[in-house]
Amino acid sequence: MPIILAALVPDGETAESLWSSIESITASNIFSAVLSAVISLVAVKVLTKVLDRALGRSRLDAPLQRLIRSLLRGVLWAVAAIIVLGCLDIEVTSLVALLSVAGLAFSLALQNFLSNVAGGMQILASHPFSVGDFVDAGGCSGTVEEIGVFYTKLTTPDNKLVQLPNSTIVSANITNFSAQPTRRVELKVSAGYDAPPGQVIALLKTMAADHPLALAEPEPAVHVDSYGDSAVGYVLRVWCANADYWTVYFDLMDGMKAAFDQAGIEMTYPHVNVHMVKE
Repeated sequence: MPIILAALVPDGETAESLWSSIESITASNIFSAVLSAVISLVAVKVLTKVLDRALGRSRLDAPLQRLIRSLLRGVLWAVAAIIVLGCLDIEVTSLVALLSVAGLAFSLALQNFLSNVAGGMQILASHPFSVGDFVDAGGCSGTVEEIGVFYTKLTTPDNKLVQLPNSTIVSANITNFSAQPTRRVELKVSAGYDAPPGQVIALLKTMAADHPLALAEPEPAVHVDSYGDSAVGYVLRVWCANADYWTVYFDLMDGMKAAFDQAGIEMTYPHVNVHMVKE
């Protein structure tokens, strides 16, 4: 950083060149500069209006439109300033070099800031999620409340507001639980070896079919998932609307034990059977 700061200070030759250019300004140069400034002002306004119309017809989000508009306006004004200085016969090469070094210094100092801006532009352009979606991003799960240029705000299930830097989000996996209209509920349950697998499978299918929010297509599926030391594991997969996921999940879980007890099926737990053998 000290090297960059030192580069920002013009040397004697550069300063002398700039001062000589200023001293050589004539009335003709001033007239040309004023005329160029007026033309540049009109051109910037016209190009800005054209840009606004183009952005208005695009599908880009409002924050991204404002950012693009600000960046392009800054570029147009910088070009206009260089044109005016050229009309005054001021040596602009040294100024451009100084501005380049200054831009490098600021970019290094604001590295995290610029990475968040780049991440925000990527999110706004690619649309991996929208406001109102429930996502898992940047190591946090929640409902998207706001997508900004620098930060994205999520509300967690326990009603905490989390602000995630956009650079963190785009550098990690993003899971959007609200992107699809349907979602699959998967429940795992165990039953004793004494219970016939066919009876357990039929019971779980009946529970899924009887739920009013469960979808008939795709059809609910039940399979043997594992053979443990003390029980047989089963998995129930049932589809529902995305918004009904947790309702279906908890309804089936709440009624599981009562349904097994009514059918006379034991939901076992880890235990050890000791058999005494007489010699």
